[in-house]
Parts: sequence; C-alpha cells; structure tokens
Amino acid sequence: MNNSAFNFQALSPDLILDALESVGLIAESGLTALNSYENRVYQFLGEDRKRYVVKFYRPERWSEEQIQEEHQFCRDMADAEIPAIAPLSINENTLHHYQGYMFTVFPSVGGRQYEIDNLDQLEWVGRFLGRIHQVGSESLFIARPTVGLDEYLSRPRDVLAQCPLIPKSLREPFLSVTDKLITTTREFWHTDWQPLRLHGDCHPGNILWRDGPLFVDMDDARNGPAIQDLWMLLHGDESEQRLQLDTLLEAYGEFADLDTSELSLIEPLRAMRMVYYLAWVARRWDDPAFPKSFPWMQDEDFWRGQIAAFIEQIKKLQAPPLRLMPMY
Repeated sequence: MNNSAFNFQALSPDLILDALESVGLIAESGLTALNSYENRVYQFLGEDRKRYVVKFYRPERWSEEQIQEEHQFCRDMADAEIPAIAPLSINENTLHHYQGYMFTVFPSVGGRQYEIDNLDQLEWVGRFLGRIHQVGSESLFIARPTVGLDEYLSRPRDVLAQCPLIPKSLREPFLSVTDKLITTTREFWHTDWQPLRLHGDCHPGNILWRDGPLFVDMDDARNGPAIQDLWMLLHGDESEQRLQLDTLLEAYGEFADLDTSELSLIEPLRAMRMVYYLAWVARRWDDPAFPKSFPWMQDEDFWRGQIAAFIEQIKKLQAPPLRLMPMY
C-alpha cells in the first residue's frame, strides 16, 4: 500500500469491522458506503444505537502529521462553537491505525442540501466563514501545504502530459492551451495576501443545512488566501455573482476583514482548480472507483470541451476582476 494508484481493494467489510472493534466500536448494522472518491467513508450504527461515520484515508496522500493538523483545526472550530464536524476522540486519539490503514471516526449528522440561490443561507454561511477564518488566522498549518502554483499548475501539467486518457488527435492542442492557461494564470497570480488556515474546498456540496450551515469534509484543509473559501460559493452571470459577493462579504465582515485585493485572485484560483481537477482524476485512474465515476474522461468530446473551457477561462483571466456592488 504505497502508491497513489492504491485502490482500497483490500478494505473488505471484515477488515473495516475489525478496525472498528480495535478501538472498541461494534457496528450493530449499516456499514453503508458514502460518496467519497479520495478516501473510503462508511456509515454504521453502533451498539449504543448511535450513528457514526468511519473514514479510511487514502494511503500516502496525507502524512500522519498533516491529518493531525486537520483534526486540530476541526477541534479549534468546535471549541469556538462553529458548526464543523470534528472527529471523535477515542482512547484519547482521533487518528487510529489498523493493518496499514489510518482511519478516523465521526458522529453521523444529517442535513438538507445547501441552497445555492438562497441569499439568506448565503448570509449565514458568510458569517460562519468569517468565524472560521478568525480561528484559522490564530496559527498556520506547519505540515500541510499552502495554496500555490506548483501544486495546482506545475505538477498537474506534468501529470496531464503523460495522461493516456487524452486522445492522440487532441493531445497537442490540449497541452498547448493548457500551457497558455498556466502562463496567463501566472501573470495574474500574486502572493500579497496573508495566509491562514482554510477549509480549502468550500463548495456548496460540502455544506449541509440543519438549522443553519454545517461544514463538512476538511480533507483539503491548507494555508491560503481567505478568498479561496469564498469564491466557489459564487455562480451565475456577473451581476448575480456581484450580488452574491456583496451578500457574502457583508456577513463575513461581521467577524473577519477581507483584503479586497484578493478579489483579483478569483479567476486565477478557478483556473488552478480546473487544471488540478483533471490531473487529480488522471492520477487516480488506476483506482477502479474512478473509471466508474468519471467515464466521460475517456470521450473525445469531453477533451474538446476542456479545450474550449480553458480558452474561455483565459478570457476571464484577462478581463477586469469581479468587484463589489457600488454603494449609493
């Protein structure tokens, strides 16, 4: 179990049950697989009639120190009464080991889907992101990385250059436009921002609604600019995004100050995510879960669409950045 292509085939139901029993948990029923590509996550009912979620980390993605930093960030937020799901401490540990796997147990919580067009919900989210960033600014991750061009552009480009999923007829035009996107992104990227600990992947799918927002899946937590946790909540045309941004930042500003120069990072961060995402799927293709979940990655039309999307993103990078609505 020592490479990124590791596919969890050895993670049988018996092994999962034995791992849980090794920390004193008996699964009475359940062991239902939940939607997760990077790791393996299962819900179960314990003998105490409470529902839990166990998460088995993909080997060699994060070190033990990096996972512990994620857990500490979750505990820091819980101590500040921020609704983020923190791992349970069992036998005074939140990270456990069994037969080469690292795993963590969480309480199982339900919730409705966050409504992306609901400005009231967006306002709630903005307030709590301000509080999350208050906590995140108290210290930085040491072992976990900081958002940057090497992780999100340079290394992914190397992966894509070797990706067998790209049709031969499209390989040259795809890599050419990828290089242009990377060059343009570098032109507009800057590091004049104060790093802080971030959720890192704060898109609508990682927010549940249960009498307010509930933030889940801190697996991508890292250091970076505050805007990284905000921009993925914006959608629609420019006027819609400006209204959403204004709503979000007004609420966010009750607890934290955003340097508005970070608004110019939105399109570079979007470009970085686009390139990184493709390379992430390519890296994991040997995991059987990925071809099943991303079959379109083998279609020529998909890669034509990516070329068009990269060309459009270059135009967005070169356009004036998103601005707040004018005050009257």
